[in-house]
Amino acid sequence: MTSPLGPRRRKPTPKASPPPTSGGRRSGPAELMAAAQAAVEAAQTAAGQALETAQLTAGHAFDAAVRLPPASAQLAAQLPDLIENLATTIERLNTTIDRLDRTLALADPAFAAYDRLLPRLEAMIAMGEDVFGALAKLPGVSLLGKVTGFAAKPAQDPKPGKSRKK
Repeated sequence: MTSPLGPRRRKPTPKASPPPTSGGRRSGPAELMAAAQAAVEAAQTAAGQALETAQLTAGHAFDAAVRLPPASAQLAAQLPDLIENLATTIERLNTTIDRLDRTLALADPAFAAYDRLLPRLEAMIAMGEDVFGALAKLPGVSLLGKVTGFAAKPAQDPKPGKSRKK
């Protein structure tokens, strides 16, 4: 017959062996206290060293801050705003460059037409000057120029500061 609590007979469980100790015996309360005190002392030493290091670092930082000229501190305080303004300026410059690039792309056909047209215009101007020079050599053209008011401009002296009269 079985009870609601289960079988009365328990299965044998293997006994766990105690952790091995250095002397093959268990540590007593005195040894545990000594180990705990040693751990506390080690933690206090580590904390003290960390505190000394932090104080030394803070001292160096304070010395550097005290030796920092006020103008440098003011510049350092303005640095984030300067960087933001620089970023804005660079963004605007990129926009302007893009706009200029698009404008030049639209104007490229006009520049090509000017390149084809300019040599022809220079040739026409040179031919007009040759015709004007040939007409100026004809007799009576100077009188005609005076009558009509389209007289040729007088030739410039090669040395404008000196007169020809002596």
